[in-house]
Amino acid sequence: MSLINAFLAVPVLAILIIPFLKVKGKGIVLFSAIVMNALFSGYLGMQTLAGQLFEFLFPGSLITGPVNLRIDALSGWFILIINFVFITGSFYGLFYMKAYRKQTNNITLHSIAFILLHTSLISLCAIQNSLVFLITWEIMALSAFLVVIFEHEKMATLSAGINYLIQSHVSIVFLMFGFIWVALKTGSYDFSALTNYTTQHFGAAGLVLFICFFIGFAIKAGFVPFHTWLPYAHPAAPAHISGIMSGVIIKIGIFGILRMITLIKTDYYTIGLVIIAFSVVSGLYGVMLAIVQHNLKKLLAYHSVENIGIIGMGIGIGCIGLGTGNYLLASLGFAGGLLHTLNHALFKSLLFFTAGNVYQATHTLHVDHLGGLIKKMPQTALLFLVAAIAISGIPPFNGFISEFIIYSGFYYWMQGSLIGPLMTIIFSVLALVLIGGLALLCFTKAFGIVFLGNPRQKFDHEVKEVPFLQLLPLYLIAFFIVFIGVFPQFFMNALSQPVTLMSGIPAISDIPFSEKTTDLLEPVTWSVWIFILISLVLFGLRKLVMQTRKSTIETTWGCGYVAPTEKQQYTAGSFVRSYGKLFRPFFITSKTHKEVEGIFPSGGSYETHVYDRIEKYLIDNPIAAYKAFLGKFLFLQNGRLQFYILYGIIFIVAVICIPLFYEQIVLFIEFIKQI
Repeated sequence: MSLINAFLAVPVLAILIIPFLKVKGKGIVLFSAIVMNALFSGYLGMQTLAGQLFEFLFPGSLITGPVNLRIDALSGWFILIINFVFITGSFYGLFYMKAYRKQTNNITLHSIAFILLHTSLISLCAIQNSLVFLITWEIMALSAFLVVIFEHEKMATLSAGINYLIQSHVSIVFLMFGFIWVALKTGSYDFSALTNYTTQHFGAAGLVLFICFFIGFAIKAGFVPFHTWLPYAHPAAPAHISGIMSGVIIKIGIFGILRMITLIKTDYYTIGLVIIAFSVVSGLYGVMLAIVQHNLKKLLAYHSVENIGIIGMGIGIGCIGLGTGNYLLASLGFAGGLLHTLNHALFKSLLFFTAGNVYQATHTLHVDHLGGLIKKMPQTALLFLVAAIAISGIPPFNGFISEFIIYSGFYYWMQGSLIGPLMTIIFSVLALVLIGGLALLCFTKAFGIVFLGNPRQKFDHEVKEVPFLQLLPLYLIAFFIVFIGVFPQFFMNALSQPVTLMSGIPAISDIPFSEKTTDLLEPVTWSVWIFILISLVLFGLRKLVMQTRKSTIETTWGCGYVAPTEKQQYTAGSFVRSYGKLFRPFFITSKTHKEVEGIFPSGGSYETHVYDRIEKYLIDNPIAAYKAFLGKFLFLQNGRLQFYILYGIIFIVAVICIPLFYEQIVLFIEFIKQI
């Protein structure tokens, strides 16, 4: 209990102190508060991965009843991920936010909201009372909104933040509906009421209840078609917030889905099929839209949708295993999903942080305005490349390990399956293969256009690498990306307790999870080490041979053309032109151009912009129809004083007459019903 009290006291003390400090002091207090709370909560999280369980009971109030906090292995896994991303993100933010140090009031609010965001995310992993959970969820949504709109003077940033806030509250509506439903039926706000109610009403009630919660959490996670807030909020936020949003804020939606799976007793097989369907669409649609983006952070945002789809595939396989009583299948599915949650938090936060470095050095994120940055920012380029290879699922990095486990889950599900499930497996595996190939295409484009070639635009300022201390947390993330890829069994052992909790493996099982994954990953580990050894040998031989030779640097051969220009290089659009033509039916493409005229032409331009078709049909068109409907009543607001006086008189008469004729009105309504 003392750790819980300390965990609650640290943010309160930091929030009270921050307004009275100078900008540098605000950053130091913020980082110290994050580290201290990470130590308190991380200690409990580490203990749960070793098999312990922590429960704390608070008296609560007459409304909430007793408030139970429970930190189990699932909570511990997510608490550790949240803490790591917040520590690296806040340290990176200390240097990134130096460019805004004159905005004292903004930084004060930003720092307070940042601490509240971390505290609320950790708390959501432990709270077992639905009312307190919803209040904390609201604090998380509001604090995330505040950190996203740091540059609120920009209309696009404010619009993106409001979009996020509105959709976050749509999420809360679905969560409230589910919790209130159970509270009305059971009279309890404790999470255990979910289990009791669905156990007694096994079947359709539990399935509908889970779908309700799934939609609520899927909006936060960014599953298609609930993803439309994400490509706007991620680019609008400062880089360290973008990394945290993609790394852990959307993952709280994944945590909510997993928590509901442990609480709601229903038809897991059907749930698994539903989740896999949403996940396949999310994975494919996310990467397809990412490829055609021209804004670097928006490109990365759509890849968050893609990777949420991959995580969802693992969760879906796990539910299929639960529904069929196949413990091995359930273990592989949940293990792949949980490990990819960690992996995505690592390489996506690294990608956003490196994108922040690019923005600080060039003041632009437009891919077509960049180029040749590897010569100016070699360390940022290397870190971006590591994360790009990892997110593409290529060994020896971490993304390959989690995707390999998910592939293995599909393989074990395939054994003995009938024609219906077999077709589902085949389409899902093909989708996962296509996602990996398209991700590789996307990041080949992104790295090539941004870092290779020659600069496409001349900047008025010097483009240079960011300070080493700003790169330090990025190197720490890159270390874990490589470490998981090279030593996967260490993390699979750490996953033993969360996977056991999720998959319901009996204490004595003929298929121990840790032993099976050891056998599964052993050839992968050996292959990775052989690859590393061969690479080191080849590099050593090259260095030995080149030792006696003189190196010269020459310009790239221009195919005989003696007057090359930077504009002749591939652009983001031309690089994927064939892809864009092939998948054009899935997008809404608009073009803007300026014709070239004159004997000595200049100033011509041609740009293409891609819009999300789902956003147009599910968001834009309904809003336009709603505005058109309200527009029909504009005649009421006509600016004439006599009409406004008339409205007031009608209201007063109605207030007086309705009570007088209440009984007659009721009788009339009953008469209408009988007719």
